[in-house]
Amino acid sequence: MITPLYTPAENPPFNMARYCLAGAVAATPTKPALIVIAGPEAPPAEIWTYAGLEDAVLRTAGALRQAGLKPGDRVMIRLDNTSAYAILFFAAIAAGLVALPASNQLTDPEALFLLEDSGAAALACSSPPPTWRSHAPHGRGKESGVAGTPTGEGPCSPPPWSFPTRAEGNTPLVLSPDDVLRMMREGPRIDYAPTRAEDPAFLIYTSGTTARPKGVLHAHRSAIGRRPMYQGWYGLGADDRVLHAGAFNWTFTLGVGLTDPWANGATAIVYTGEKDPGLWPRLIRNTEATLFAGVPGVFRQMLKYADVAPAAIPTLRHGLMAGEAPPPGLFEEWAARSGREIYEGLGMSELSTYISTSPTVPRRAGTVGKAQPGRRVAILPVDGPDEPLPPDTEGLIAVHRSDPGLMLGYWNRPAEQAEVTRGEWFVGGDLGTMDADGYITHTGRNNEVMKALGYRVSPLEVEAVLAAHPDIAEVACAELAVRADVHIVGAFIVLHENAPRDAGAILAFAAERLAAYKCPREIRFVDALPRTANGKVRRAGLAKTVSNS
Repeated sequence: MITPLYTPAENPPFNMARYCLAGAVAATPTKPALIVIAGPEAPPAEIWTYAGLEDAVLRTAGALRQAGLKPGDRVMIRLDNTSAYAILFFAAIAAGLVALPASNQLTDPEALFLLEDSGAAALACSSPPPTWRSHAPHGRGKESGVAGTPTGEGPCSPPPWSFPTRAEGNTPLVLSPDDVLRMMREGPRIDYAPTRAEDPAFLIYTSGTTARPKGVLHAHRSAIGRRPMYQGWYGLGADDRVLHAGAFNWTFTLGVGLTDPWANGATAIVYTGEKDPGLWPRLIRNTEATLFAGVPGVFRQMLKYADVAPAAIPTLRHGLMAGEAPPPGLFEEWAARSGREIYEGLGMSELSTYISTSPTVPRRAGTVGKAQPGRRVAILPVDGPDEPLPPDTEGLIAVHRSDPGLMLGYWNRPAEQAEVTRGEWFVGGDLGTMDADGYITHTGRNNEVMKALGYRVSPLEVEAVLAAHPDIAEVACAELAVRADVHIVGAFIVLHENAPRDAGAILAFAAERLAAYKCPREIRFVDALPRTANGKVRRAGLAKTVSNS
């Protein structure tokens, strides 16, 4: 019998930011909570103690509320991968607002869609989309490179400084990086908002089976839902120092890189410099990191370009990996060369990681691990009754809807919410089998979402953009394996009669409208798309389609 992690009916007072910070502030206020590294050999650019971090979070929270934002308002964050991003994310949650982490790689049209779909009341970014720039508050000073240091002379520097405030009506508040830094230092410190466990905390957009990203709304209780990962994946303790290779707009980074270390009184390490596979071992060594997290591609590149011998990473206990399927032989080569293990996790934006190996759950070849302690996971028929299937039978991987880590729902998408609900179960589209010992094998995606370079990308979203090109009559996209361990987005295009076969022009067209990781890396011109008898594109057959160019 599995003991429930949380009972929704109780809905106790709970603020996710308080949960992550207040305990360590009381126990170890001067301990480093966040270390920011700008270069592999450079000393830390920033060191935030738990007391200093909480102060910055609560001051920023106070400034957001002073600016006129109300409980439940969405705050979209499109900043660089710096401490300001992390602090603003937790400040919005501390204030009872809803944080919306977004990538700074998004094009202006993509960012505008998120802003409009979410109804965001505020946007923090270095460069607002053109149609929003007229709403930006005036009187910016120059941006400070390091939080906590004066910005020097400028239009904003002479006190008293007035925080931007939201205008009347629906005009959103636009915050520059400099505004956020000033809020962190000078905002009126408030206490954590008296939110409850079921209240919304953050909204993250993910590619799915539709042509537009959909918002996944999480409650404050999502932090409770992460507790099974502490020992069911990480083996995490207060003495750990966690280095994550990802960016903050990804739930993998926000959770594994910040939320969970802070909830356990550990130290989070953030690297803000240029990414190069050869530098990660040096960062691990120089920061004395004990846990390192990244996608399989990061570990693969480290093996190819860096020294990962035990002496090169002396403090590392093990690696944590998620985001995509690992290439064959990765675990074995990493263990042989580094003397360390990698523990894999399977998750989704709607729940985060829920199946994994760990120091107490050894890896079984071909599987991704077991359901973490306290979670109820089953394999359901793709079509049929909502009854778990017997061992070793393929079906949809399902999670019981009582799991506190599960999203509140899709933002304004009731139809899609209904698609993932199967009685008492949530099904996110992953296919798999479970053996008699509880080990789960991931066998693919039921909804054909592509995994390219570690990102989930909807083929429909890419197709909708390319279909607007004047030379394209039809288009379909699919995931292509260029090597056993590297997958990219491929576009299969039927041109209008007499249109030029100009792959470069089409790639440039895509680059102006899609984030880099969503852009196709290969264009194949075809006479016709493979279709079923019902006229639907057979995505499974696309990779076998040969270009006619």
